[in-house]
Amino acid sequence: MREVYVVAGSFVGFQLFFSCVSPVLSSNFTQGYGKLPPNKLNDWNSRLVSTVHALIVGLFCLYILWYDDAVNEDPVWGDPNMVKLNVAITCGYLFYDLVLLACNWSTMGDVFFVCHHLAALYAYGFVLSRGVLPYFANFRLISELSTPFVNQRWFFEALAYPRTHRLVVANGVAMAVVFFLVRIAVMPPYWAKVFGTFGTPAFERLGLAAQVAWIVSCICLDILNTIWMYKIARGCYKVITGKLRGGKVDSKKSNSMNNHTD
Repeated sequence: MREVYVVAGSFVGFQLFFSCVSPVLSSNFTQGYGKLPPNKLNDWNSRLVSTVHALIVGLFCLYILWYDDAVNEDPVWGDPNMVKLNVAITCGYLFYDLVLLACNWSTMGDVFFVCHHLAALYAYGFVLSRGVLPYFANFRLISELSTPFVNQRWFFEALAYPRTHRLVVANGVAMAVVFFLVRIAVMPPYWAKVFGTFGTPAFERLGLAAQVAWIVSCICLDILNTIWMYKIARGCYKVITGKLRGGKVDSKKSNSMNNHTD
């Protein structure tokens, strides 16, 4: 029952953060927050919650990967105690976010996010109910480490920062690099580990339902991540090239002014 309580607590905690904590923090630390329209205020608060969740789960994920020997030695049936706690926090967040999207579909609805959340919940349900695949479940949560950069990009845009601003450019490059590292570059080693379990007694013990949930959800998530990576790469390219063009224009103006002064 511990995981059920954690899921419920996570759901309530993130909802309270969205409704009570985020508005207070944002209004005190960001002057532009109070000038946003109501629909963007909801989006702002939800993204701040998303950033908090990503930092909690992402750092916890790294700790488990580095120090939980039981999970690393037996990726299919290792002791799932810590992983289940991390997954339960994520499931609570996913339920909260689905409710938020449903209540604000006209302004925040996104089919890709709904598909992502449902695929993740479907797979994580087996982790929480049966304690299977702890290593693989935890490994997928590495992807959350890219979320703060994605949200920060939206914050800059909401506050009307120009796309050529050095902070926007720096965050855009960091977002593309981190997103690639934690969502795309990890695919080969992850799937190598997956294929390495095929045909083993541990894999057969899972049963068809868990096997299908595991493989299908991972394929869906990786397809979505690839689509998002493509969009992020395009956006990053446009920002960088725009910055470079802007720099050339400024340089020409400077030279022209210098010549005129001379």
